[in-house]
Amino acid sequence: MSMPISPYPSPLRHHPTTGLHRPPHLRSPSRHLLSRRTLAAAGLLLPVGLLAACSDPAPSASAAPGGGTGSGTSGSGASDGGGAPASGIDTSGTQELIRAESDPEIAAQLPAEIADSGVLRVGINGTSAAPLSFLADDNQTYIGSEIDIARIVADKLGLEFELKLTTWENWPLKLEAGEFDVVHANVGINAERLQKFDFASYRAAYMSFLVKKGAEGWLEDPDSLSGRIIAVGAATNQERILTDWNAELEAAGKEPAELKHYSSDADTLLALGAGRVDGYLSPYASLSFIAARRDDFELQGRINAGWPDETLVAGTFAAGSGLAEPYAAALNALIADGTYAQVLERWQISDEALAESRAHTQENP
Repeated sequence: MSMPISPYPSPLRHHPTTGLHRPPHLRSPSRHLLSRRTLAAAGLLLPVGLLAACSDPAPSASAAPGGGTGSGTSGSGASDGGGAPASGIDTSGTQELIRAESDPEIAAQLPAEIADSGVLRVGINGTSAAPLSFLADDNQTYIGSEIDIARIVADKLGLEFELKLTTWENWPLKLEAGEFDVVHANVGINAERLQKFDFASYRAAYMSFLVKKGAEGWLEDPDSLSGRIIAVGAATNQERILTDWNAELEAAGKEPAELKHYSSDADTLLALGAGRVDGYLSPYASLSFIAARRDDFELQGRINAGWPDETLVAGTFAAGSGLAEPYAAALNALIADGTYAQVLERWQISDEALAESRAHTQENP
């Protein structure tokens, strides 16, 4: 199935090796990041433990690739091959890129440092899973919904798109040290992160249960899990939700769910297929990708990742960087012109589409 391509011609140039896109009139030889690095040296960084405690990464069956830049960086975490399977999701490294037209009025809102550089440096989780950010079938090119959304925002802002790899554990420190301008890593907005970061929301944040197709019952709330065996990633936000649900069940005199941890996503799917677990709770986007490519699994239930509150997935910036507002403005323009919808349709996560983006800060959460 062919993928929809933006009707807007790209004003940027694509380098086939690095994946960089820079308008000629915006080329700049260097970046000046002293202010952010001075803050880092002064110890004004939130401890990693505080952020990891509320982590919500998508599952991954692969080891972490090394750091680096560019969409051509090699590493682990490749897709399972096959290009465009029956699901219609193209996982090739040669897929046509969805692009957007620049908007000078929105670009005029950029901080001077970013505007002068002409570059948007985007950190992605190189250990994430499809369809968020993952290696294409060529085992060299990083693709995914997080990358596509960041690229069209860079287009709208008239900036070159520069991809940089990080891991879930390292993005907070690297962002505050000035190694990226924005992080796209399925980051949910919460009170702890708002102490140190600004955000521009771009996707709803849901969890779902992956089950064997035709499984009896429906997993969606504490009562439905009583006495069941549920796979979940250790030390994740979804494990925190299940632990809270088990506490509710025990308080009501009901049998809690048994939680199982596996070393990889592949091991979890084997256990689910063999009937050793009744369901697997994980981010909706990654599980919907699995369900779309296999005929033996399906999804049940939908839980907000911020349960019992609500949260959104957002582009993440160093607090006070001045990027959240123009970023949200660019996203709203992309929502209005339909390019944003094309990205979500390509990766079959339209159910997580937002009608509007906005900036989220500690003062205006």
